[in-house]
Amino acid sequence: MYFVYMLLCSDNTLYTGITTDLERRITEHNTSEKGAKYTKARRPVTLVYSEKHSDRSSASKREHSIKKMTKSNKKLLINIES
Repeated sequence: MYFVYMLLCSDNTLYTGITTDLERRITEHNTSEKGAKYTKARRPVTLVYSEKHSDRSSASKREHSIKKMTKSNKKLLINIES
């Protein structure tokens, strides 16, 4: 199982990623050196959206499509799905 997720960073920006373990990955973003370079400078981060995918390929495609969205469309997705 893969998860596509969006984080709200402390500077009010959004970060999108994929993982197989959502809790571990969020902890890494907030506390460890394994967190993404982008989020290390913007801690703490908060999970604002996630969706499940059965395989890496579909998760990666969805991640890519979300990353191409405008910030306003990402916010709409968060509000509709939350």
